[in-house]
Amino acid sequence: MQIKKTYLNVKPELLHDELKDFVIKQGVALGEDKLETLSIPTDSSSFISRSTLTFVNPAGKECLRAHLVGMNIGETKLMIDIDDGLFPAEKTKPLLEDIDFIFSSYEVKAK
Repeated sequence: MQIKKTYLNVKPELLHDELKDFVIKQGVALGEDKLETLSIPTDSSSFISRSTLTFVNPAGKECLRAHLVGMNIGETKLMIDIDDGLFPAEKTKPLLEDIDFIFSSYEVKAK
């Protein structure tokens, strides 16, 4: 399953940290945790953040991978790839509920 969300004016580092906590709360372990902040070539005072998070189940198999790209002002995009066989719907539903509870007011709704 793949989940895609776009948020407006959400600090990418905040989304990164909250997402990490919400997924770990579902009983999996953190695999990779990479967060980079880069300056924009046309404006060295503006920055864009890029994040990759992976999570492994108790057997050590990757069950969820999240990618995040965004800026403090403007859009932040989140893409979550879930292996349904290793991260079941019983865990996905509460994860999405947690994300939506905190960030739904910032989400850009599709027209």
